[in-house]
Amino acid sequence: MVHDLTPGAPEDAPVVLLSHAAPGSGTFDPEPAETASRGIRLIAPDRPGYGGSGPMGDGAFATVETAADDAAAVLESVLAPGATAAVAGWSAGGRVALALAARRPELVSRVAVISTPAPDEDVPWIPDEKRAGVEALRGAPAAVAHEALGAAFGPVLAALTGDARFGLVGIDEVDGPLLAEPGVADRVRAMLDAALAQGGAGMVADVAGYTLQPWGFDPADVRASVLLGYGSADAIGHAHGAWWQRALPDARLEMVPDTGHLVVVPFWDQVLAHLVPRG
Repeated sequence: MVHDLTPGAPEDAPVVLLSHAAPGSGTFDPEPAETASRGIRLIAPDRPGYGGSGPMGDGAFATVETAADDAAAVLESVLAPGATAAVAGWSAGGRVALALAARRPELVSRVAVISTPAPDEDVPWIPDEKRAGVEALRGAPAAVAHEALGAAFGPVLAALTGDARFGLVGIDEVDGPLLAEPGVADRVRAMLDAALAQGGAGMVADVAGYTLQPWGFDPADVRASVLLGYGSADAIGHAHGAWWQRALPDARLEMVPDTGHLVVVPFWDQVLAHLVPRG
């Protein structure tokens, strides 16, 4: 399912595609007032198993590559011939944004990547207590991987209620001041409601696809200008952003002080300024 987060935007408005976190959904606009002020059309697809998108079949992996190709199909359906869109991705969604830019450069003008992990083999981020379980599934068929991950996630999701779910998307106490700002916590809650409407199907598909399968692109093939934004207090912080800055041909890294994984909210104005510069 594709969400149009700016239904009143003019038909000729610049298009920005936002790829959501894991777990997440296309219902999330990081800062609606800033989005509206830019005069853009913001669209955001749900990946398989999230929100209104059907689950991934057990026989196939939902990879970064397939998500990028799905996003390309969305852009082809909304762009005029020869037009381009700007693309942003928060957390896991940043991989999709970069893969889209690498695989379909004719569709992408600029890219913003917010709090996206580098490859684990280069900048480790998978928790030590989960690493053995992930490695045990490497090379397994999709159905086996999905079953094992579903069994692991099931009790965790069942035990989490209310705002305790925020931790699923990397939001913790350092982001408390941001969550206290008007509307922010409500938008995150709505995103997680949609993300988990099918239980853990989306999380299972995402984790299997981006940890057990190749990402399907080379960062060196991303020719668009990329803005990288990371929170200084986020576990997915400077080392990850610096890795991407080195790997990408044209990238600028910005660190946001005293901010965690929810950095997408205060950084959204800089994201849009990069993606759709004012004339």
